[in-house]
Amino acid sequence: MIVYRVGKTKFASDLSGDGARLFGGRWNHKLTPCLYCSESRALAILEYTVNIQAEDIPRALSITCIEVADAFIRTIKTEALPGNWQGFPAPASTKDFGTEILKKAEYPFIKIPSVIVPQEYNLLLNPVNLDPAIFGILRIEDFVYDIRIKTNEY
Repeated sequence: MIVYRVGKTKFASDLSGDGARLFGGRWNHKLTPCLYCSESRALAILEYTVNIQAEDIPRALSITCIEVADAFIRTIKTEALPGNWQGFPAPASTKDFGTEILKKAEYPFIKIPSVIVPQEYNLLLNPVNLDPAIFGILRIEDFVYDIRIKTNEY
């Protein structure tokens, strides 16, 4: 499976999960490294969009295309998630849920429904046990963000 990440170009090849470790996210507490990816470029752009202010969008963005081995993906179904998993801001229950899975490190890839489009999935890559034999960067593509997504100006 190929998954996608949108981010600053200077961090496009960084698979350490340090950004999520430093700031936390919906599925992880601070100090727990994690790489947030999506199953499509479009979903990756939507996820990026809801997590950044228009004035903070850098000029130098990239989409990192990462191949992960299907056999090492654990899929989490909606019914297994905390009842308030779609809450905003992200509730502590989702951070607890994801952090527990990441710390167990049983699976390097966790497939989890997107809050934005629950019928589509994001993947959490656990950098603690990422083996180069089961994942790797395929390519890094330059990405120009269309600011119209964040504004109503044409």
